[in-house]
Amino acid sequence: MIRKLLLITFLIGFALSLKAQYVMEQDSSILLNNMYIQMEVNASVNAIYNAEHEKVEKDFRWLRYRFPNHPLPYFLYGLNEWWKILPEPSHYPNNEKMIAYLDTAQFYAEFMKERDEDNMEATFFLAAIHGFKGRFYSENQSWTKAAFEARDALNYMEESKGNKNLSPEFLFGDALYNYYVEWVPEHYPILRPVLRFFDDGDKELGVEQLTKVAQNAFYTRTEAQYFLMRIWALDEGELRKGLQLSEYLHETYPQNAYFHRFYARLLYTAGRIQDSERECLEIFANLDSARTGYGGTSGRYAGFFLGQIYERQAKLDEAKKYYERAMISSESVGEEEAGYYLFSIYHLGLIAEKQGEVELAEEYYKKTKKKAGRKQAVFKSAKDKLKDL
Repeated sequence: MIRKLLLITFLIGFALSLKAQYVMEQDSSILLNNMYIQMEVNASVNAIYNAEHEKVEKDFRWLRYRFPNHPLPYFLYGLNEWWKILPEPSHYPNNEKMIAYLDTAQFYAEFMKERDEDNMEATFFLAAIHGFKGRFYSENQSWTKAAFEARDALNYMEESKGNKNLSPEFLFGDALYNYYVEWVPEHYPILRPVLRFFDDGDKELGVEQLTKVAQNAFYTRTEAQYFLMRIWALDEGELRKGLQLSEYLHETYPQNAYFHRFYARLLYTAGRIQDSERECLEIFANLDSARTGYGGTSGRYAGFFLGQIYERQAKLDEAKKYYERAMISSESVGEEEAGYYLFSIYHLGLIAEKQGEVELAEEYYKKTKKKAGRKQAVFKSAKDKLKDL
């Protein structure tokens, strides 16, 4: 639950950071009023999403050289490091490089804030920086550090919320705040006291605002589409809309492993089995060729879906192959409590039983029972199977 809160904090903080890329066009002191810089930053941010991380690092050198005392270039370097981490966090267990970039961005943002406490550009950056740090520390289970960063991010976010002269870029942060400040207590009542000091939100308004950003924004368009995809597919029961966005994001950023596996997941959920099979096989091709961003997390998704597809088609050897890959992939990233892992093992037991390998089936059922929680349905199913054997 703590991780979920910190994730939402990160989402809100990141939204505010991207608003800072398009801040107050009427203020000539804002760095990114320069259209040339806006275009250069936008191209580089798109490259981040497409997993072109080395290219991005080169692209941002000129920005750091020209503006060494502004938080923007250091924040963008930190953002690039984050998108290295996000598809496969286990590949970057101690990415202090990201924290170093964010610390530098925070130093310059705080300096801007000291010179002018009403400087909203500095406020946006500080909210984003603390949000990213909170997310990073939560991934590494450094809960105390994460909690302090989350608190600071929310405070800066509250300070900037409600700007009345919002462009579509500025609306992004408000949209995420309005949606998630209501969503969190609905799904995690224990966290209500944490949010009681903040203004009420409005989920419906949040989705409207996010849709407007997705349709009209320049810098934050992709981020808005990303979050809308998740909200529609996972929270609001709008699978068709979520699938449309996931398809667009995968086609636009074909090298992004996160977008790829989410697309495969929604295809499977929507019953588009042949399309899901195609994408899952491509995920494994990318994984086996060590393509950037592909690893155990992608493998456990794709392996489970392919196992299900082939088992239903009575291709038991193929199903077994991919359930085993899902199991091994899950173990490689420490995801041994998740459903994909547990059900992969359980179905390996079912296949072994069908193929007359009773002792092997018993081993899989015992392993399922050992790894699953007593309240999980798969625990009871494995227990019943062991009784039958």
